This record gives sequence, structure tokens and C-alpha cells, in this order.
Amino acid sequence: MERLLAMKKQGPRWYERFPRAVPVGIFVMTMAIALLSVFALEDAEDQRQKAQIAQTTQAVASGLERSGNTNAAYLWSSAALFASQQFVEAPLFRTFVTQLHLEGRYVGSDGIGWAMKMDRMSVPMVEAIMRGGNQPKFSVRPKPAIDRAFVVPVMFLEPDSVRNRRAIGFDMYSEPVRLAAMNRAERSGQPTATGRVVLSQEARPDGAAGFLVYMPVYALQKEGGKHKLRGFVYSPFDAQTFLTSSIDAAQLQGAGVRLFDPTPTGLQLMASVVPVGRSGQTVRRPVTIAGHRFMIELAAPATAMFSTMSGMMLLFGLLVATLLLVLARLLTQQAIEDRIALAWFEQQSSIRNSLTRELNHRVKNTLANVLSIIALTRRRAKSLPEFADSLEGRIRALSATHDLLTQSDWGTTPVALVIRAELAPYAQDVLRHLAIEGPDLELAPNDALSLGLAIHELATNAAKYGALSVEQGRVSIHWEITEENLARIEWIETGGPAIDARQQRKRGFGTELIEKVVAHELRHPVDLQFDPEGVRCTLFVPVRRRDGFTMRQGRT
Repeated sequence: MERLLAMKKQGPRWYERFPRAVPVGIFVMTMAIALLSVFALEDAEDQRQKAQIAQTTQAVASGLERSGNTNAAYLWSSAALFASQQFVEAPLFRTFVTQLHLEGRYVGSDGIGWAMKMDRMSVPMVEAIMRGGNQPKFSVRPKPAIDRAFVVPVMFLEPDSVRNRRAIGFDMYSEPVRLAAMNRAERSGQPTATGRVVLSQEARPDGAAGFLVYMPVYALQKEGGKHKLRGFVYSPFDAQTFLTSSIDAAQLQGAGVRLFDPTPTGLQLMASVVPVGRSGQTVRRPVTIAGHRFMIELAAPATAMFSTMSGMMLLFGLLVATLLLVLARLLTQQAIEDRIALAWFEQQSSIRNSLTRELNHRVKNTLANVLSIIALTRRRAKSLPEFADSLEGRIRALSATHDLLTQSDWGTTPVALVIRAELAPYAQDVLRHLAIEGPDLELAPNDALSLGLAIHELATNAAKYGALSVEQGRVSIHWEITEENLARIEWIETGGPAIDARQQRKRGFGTELIEKVVAHELRHPVDLQFDPEGVRCTLFVPVRRRDGFTMRQGRT
């Protein structure tokens, strides 16, 4: 115990000073470490996803460029053949295209067509020739304007289908986007793609978006020092079909792709593959098809706020932080409770020591009082029975007051209870009149014992010789506060036998006990007078507040 008390004197430890802040701080630090770990995992996952998106975007771009290069190879071979022919006739064109075996390899395209360049004045003759063949409804459309020198109508488009027949006779020079692409192809001599157009195969002007790839065909003989442009071999592409057939859907892994045509006014959407669910990160990359720059945008599928690993890390961090919070709270609470227990043990040890010293003091005082009573009683007693009776009564008076102190746990005792306890044998006789009154005052244990002894002696004397010995006698005891911590108690006897003036000077045992022992214990003189009307005694007793002895009243 002394070792524990010595430890207590070292002062509270730092974690005892902050019993709530320490667990919260540990929880916050643990969660901060967990969040940093989650952030690192998410950053790595984000980098991995970006790399995957970039790789997928590269794969999509490569697929589109590969499809465009395959188309360019067919157009190159077609241009080489038709350049060697003086006229491109329908049977030759159909046979050549059939021999290419485009099915399954030339995906995304509506086929291969031939558009011949001619002057505006030759249009009626060409229309007549085509109608005389297998195109009875052939006509160049729209009708060329007077200021236009040349037209480039579609002569053939294979494979022959209802959709492709809608394009026969359409003047390619009549539309600005197609015209610009053909001019670039004529200058470069390379396959050249248009931007976003609506194919003439579409039944409606606002039909699906598409584009065309033109390959110029020149005459072998030069005219005026250069080869004459005879027309264009071209391939029309439906943008949506071209996009979906050029990429591997499994490779997208749920991502979305959009194909744009960059124009001075912005990006024009041509085709798209919708992502699975909500889209997340997006990446744009240019792709060149037959000399024309397109733009593809890949939208990765939306991912969860946290990956599975991050969620598990966050949950694990929260669990560990909570356990550490509870553990730290229990440890700090236990340390505080231990310190409180040590303080309580120290307090109890101090109380025990104080009680031991006080008990020793009171026992000594009580024994001193008893010895004084015995000594005075022995000197005044004339016989052994008289000595025994007198001694017994006084010891009983001390015992009665001790009983009151025991009931109050040796705390403060009211004046009224002490007086009533000593006068209890006389208050039972209804013929004897007792008047007891005064305010509620508290006495210390020693003062209560002294007052009880004084009241006992006065009551015994009154019962033998004074007011309590006759029926008409009356005893009045009243008290009042005279100073802050001092009370005056008056004992007044009336109606008793008259006191002989010659006997007033005889000092009996009770007189000596009150004037010597009681006055000494109360630390104030006692005024005891034997008037002819009766005995009058005035005592001054120190009073205490009720909380003056809480050591005995409120502690165990």
C-alpha cells in the first residue's frame, strides 16, 4: 500500500490528464494511416485504369486504321485495273469486284463504286448510253448548274442491292464535302477520305452519318504533259457499321467509343458504342483514315468509389482504429480509476490515523473524567453504598451522553438531545414540571459529555434537595447564542424548598464537579448560585457547525 501511495505522489501521467483526447487521437492517427493506404491503393488503381484505357484506345485506333488501310489496298488495285481500260463497263466492273471476294473481309463498307468525271455537255449522251444498257432509269442528279464545267456521277456500285442503287447517278461534285475530298485525292494521287456526310444510299437526307474514301484513276496517256483524270474508284462507309466492325467488343470490356469528325465549328459525332453502365474516365485520340484526321473518344465504364482492396483496407483500418480506441479508453479509464482508488486509500488511511489519535485522546479524557469522579466521590462518600450509588449515577450520565454520540457517529450532538437524555428519568413524572427550550445548536463530542455531566449533577441535586423534590417545583432550562460560536445555557429552579443561607457556603461534590471538571472541559467558567428561590446555574458552551465533524459523519 505504501508503495502504491508513493507512486500516486509522482503525479498523474500524461495520458491520465487527457482521458478522452488520447483514445480519440489514437483513433484519428490509425484512420489517417488507413486512409493514406486507401489513397495509395486508389492512386495505383487509377494509374492502372488510365494505362488500360490508353491501351484500349490504341487498340481501337489501330483497328480503325487497319480497316482503312485494307480499303485503301483494294482501291489501289481497282485504280490500277481501271486505268488500263479505255472504258469501264458494267460487266468488267462487276466481274472484278466479284473476284475480290470482299465478303467477310471488307466489313463496314457498302462496297466499291466507280464515279466517272465528264464535262457537263456530255451528260445527255452518257445518260442515253447507260439507259440503253442495264440502267433504264439512270440520270445524273442533281442537275448540274450552268456555271459548272464537270460532273462526277456514280456509274456503278457493287454489290448490287436496293440500297446501293439509290446512289447510282448521284453527282459527287454537287456536295462540298465530297468535292473537297476528291480535289485532295486528285492532287495527292492517294486514297482520301471525306469528313462526315450522309450517304446517297440513305433514304432520308438526315439519315445515318457516313464517309467515303476516293482513289483517283488517271489515263495512261498524257494530255498536255499530264495524265488526265478519268474518275474515282471509291468506297462508301456507314460510320456506325465501320466502327463496330473494326473493333473487338470483348476488348472494350464495357467501355464506350465515339467517332468524331473534327470541323472548324467543333466535333461532329459520327458513330458510337454505348458503354456498359455509367461512363467514367474518357480519353481522346486522333486517328487517320485515308489521309483524313478523325477523333475517337473512349469512355471507360464507371467504377465503384473504392476498389475491393481499398474497401477491405478501409474496413480493416476502421476495425483496428475502433479496437485501439476502446483499448486506449479502457486503459486510461483504468489508470484514472486506479489513481482515484489510491487517493481513496490514502484518504482512508489518513482518516484511520486521525480516528485512532482521536479515539486515544477521547479514551484518555473519559478515563481522566472517570478518575476525577471516583476521586471526588470517594472523598465525599461516608459509606461504601453511598459511594457506589453516587459513582453509578455519574457513570450512567456519561454513558447516556456516549449513547447520543454513538448514534451521531461521534459527530455533533444537539443541545436539546443531551439535556433531554439526562432529564429523561424526571420527565416521566407528570407532576414534575420541566421547561426545555432553545434554538437548534450543535455541540462537539467532548463538550456534549461535559454538558451531560453538568445537567446530571444539577438534576440529581434538584431531585434530592431542590425543585424536583416537591410537586410544585419547576425547572426551566433554556439556551441562546451570545456570540458567534458560544451559547449560554441557564438552569433555573423555582417552587422548591427554600435554601438555608447558612448552607450556601458548603461545597458539595456536585458543586466541585461542575465548577472544576465541567468548567475546565468547556474552557469557560460556570456561574453557580444558590438563591433562596432555588439554584441558578449559567454555563457557556462552544457550539459547532454541523459540518465541523464530517470526518465521522460522511466517511467510512
